[in-house]
Amino acid sequence: MRWVRGLVLVLLGLGLGWWARTPSASAPALAHVHVETAQAERWQCPMHPEVVRDGPGTCPICNMKLVKVATEAPPPMKDEPSPSEVDGLGVVTLDPARQQLIGLKTAPVELGPIGASLRTTARVAVDETRVRRVNVKVPGFVEHLFVDFVGKPVRKGQPLYSLYSPELLAAENELLLALRSNEPSLVTASRQKLTQWSVPDAELQRLEREQTAASVVTFNSTVSGTVTSKDIVEGSRVEVGAMPFEVVDLSTVWVLADVYETELRFIAAGQTASLRLDAWPGRTWQGKVLFVDPLLDAKSRTAKVRLSFTNPGGELKPEMFGEVTLAREAREAVRIPSDAVVQSGTQQVVFVSRGEGRFEPRRIETGELGRDFVEVLSGLSVGEAVVTRANFLVDSESRLRASLAAVGGSEAKR
Repeated sequence: MRWVRGLVLVLLGLGLGWWARTPSASAPALAHVHVETAQAERWQCPMHPEVVRDGPGTCPICNMKLVKVATEAPPPMKDEPSPSEVDGLGVVTLDPARQQLIGLKTAPVELGPIGASLRTTARVAVDETRVRRVNVKVPGFVEHLFVDFVGKPVRKGQPLYSLYSPELLAAENELLLALRSNEPSLVTASRQKLTQWSVPDAELQRLEREQTAASVVTFNSTVSGTVTSKDIVEGSRVEVGAMPFEVVDLSTVWVLADVYETELRFIAAGQTASLRLDAWPGRTWQGKVLFVDPLLDAKSRTAKVRLSFTNPGGELKPEMFGEVTLAREAREAVRIPSDAVVQSGTQQVVFVSRGEGRFEPRRIETGELGRDFVEVLSGLSVGEAVVTRANFLVDSESRLRASLAAVGGSEAKR
């Protein structure tokens, strides 16, 4: 019987060892609790909730940083992508937490003014119709300069330079001989010759009065303005055709403004405009449109608009920069913020809020583009709301959902 008791003890020991190695009934529960604890912290993509990781990282689809979510956070959406009327885009559903996370905002579709006054950059320029060049019509030597530097203001009739010219002296003597011979035809021809050489009337009157030819004749300015170019010095010889001075009348100046091609239809000659300059804060000048350039700049897609402004005080100096406001009447139209429009290929799309976090892509047709708003010709109704911020993220999600729907449909056909 002793060997029987030994066998029982051996079997009893083997049974205890097996029981010790076998998990108890409470072990699965503990393991389950451990698993649930590990799943309490999840990292999820804000735009692609199906991407879930157990640690920080980036989304493999959009490369956004994963966001830590708790177990009580709403589970990732598993609804099927909804079709839309816009090809390649699907309806997007975003819960409030995700909307806040991506900074999504909406704005109402409203009736409001569109087509207000146009503002654009501008540059002050010389009025080309008020530029005069003094030219030499008879050769000679410069005896004296009365205007000796660029920028000096001159008045009409003011002396510019005096010239000694043998040809001019001979022409004055011819007039004296004609006067003494009392031949009207010779007097007229001699006087006309001196006049065509721009000899001043005062010199002709002196010549007839004193009956003495002058060796040096003074030439005067024919216009009032500012000397902008000087190519003459005392003692130099000037030839026929030389242009020693350029005089510009700056009492009226041009302002050249750049207007985009989409706004040219609102510009016409005679339209009133105002000018503001950084050099003169708080001051405004009034002018009008003179001319719209018929040619468009291929790079900037703008055309030059020429405006005229009076400048009696000389404050408007060529090459100054400022801002021109072209007046036009505003009109009522359906409008949305320009940030709401997404260019999707050849079509313009907005995302309309349908309530409960659903955003539907909608194809629209736009009209006039303002500074902050764009006119809507079709596709939207007053009172609807459109996404204005984070719409590029919504657009990415919409494209992804449309792609998933297309893949799902093709697999169903198989």
